[in-house]
Amino acid sequence: QVQLVESGGGLVQAGGSLRLSCAASGRTFSRNAMGWFRQAPGKEREFVARISWSGGSTYYADSVKGRFTISRDNARNTMYLQMNSLKPEDTAVYYCAADSRPFHSNMYAPPSSGMDYWGKGTLVTVSS
Repeated sequence: QVQLVESGGGLVQAGGSLRLSCAASGRTFSRNAMGWFRQAPGKEREFVARISWSGGSTYYADSVKGRFTISRDNARNTMYLQMNSLKPEDTAVYYCAADSRPFHSNMYAPPSSGMDYWGKGTLVTVSS
């Protein structure tokens, strides 16, 4: 079946960096938009970053803009999130997701639009 598996989470000090990976299997997502979301304890899941199917367009939440970089390698069916200048408020479980609609794009739609496939998450803890 379709699987999205996150990796790369862990414990890091404030100001440090981590790179998360999301490996997809069961089908290719090389023609589908993908994204990263996170959920902190006691809070609702929030959007982090989204990337178009080709990798040519990216969109970030204001809270991470300038610090995080989303990218993808369609040949490897893998998506990445490079996180720099980490802050304690970045502490959360990070989830990868994939759009179920091939070639679809809508710059005005909510970033979670079409994200019907989800991984189980990887924990990122940023200490002060």
